[in-house]
Amino acid sequence: MQLLHSPASPFVRKVMVTLHETDQLKDVEIIDVATTPLAPHSALVAANPVGKIPALMRADRPALYDSRVICRYLDDRAKAGLYPEGRLWDTLTLEATADGIMDAAVLIVYEERFRPQEKVSMDWIEGQWSKVARGLDAVNTRWMSHLAGPLDMGQIALACALGYLDFRHDVRSWRTGREALADWYATFADRPSMQATAPDQA
Repeated sequence: MQLLHSPASPFVRKVMVTLHETDQLKDVEIIDVATTPLAPHSALVAANPVGKIPALMRADRPALYDSRVICRYLDDRAKAGLYPEGRLWDTLTLEATADGIMDAAVLIVYEERFRPQEKVSMDWIEGQWSKVARGLDAVNTRWMSHLAGPLDMGQIALACALGYLDFRHDVRSWRTGREALADWYATFADRPSMQATAPDQA
């Protein structure tokens, strides 16, 4: 298998953490691609018609794309139990919340990086950050007992979302007023899978 990869993407990191946690990293060739919304990499478009990373290339079978699809496939392949039947809907909902946080955080970066400066909308940026903040508040108030349970994909996705906030939006100080979530992340971020996949700070 081959994974189309960009180290700064929180969605790619989610897949990479899953590969580490399920001991499948040796089964995948990592292929770095330089891609943007305005100039998607040709190999990426060939694998995923909407041109988003990550994409997982499988021999003699269609490529898989969207981190939720890829992670579910990898979990099934390894029989790792990251989508436990006993709390499947909670796990999926937490994963969706984390992915929503990532989506909004990435869109802020795109607005500032790819739109001409005179057209950047601060109202739109703040609207995206409001999504992030609401997601974080929901996790901090409703999901801490789930986070204290056995490892699952909701936890992995959330940790990657929080890592991306530190990487790209550290000035927003997401930990303020969310001490329980901050304490959980401080512990989770020490996992070898998280340490091995931390994005470059350049």
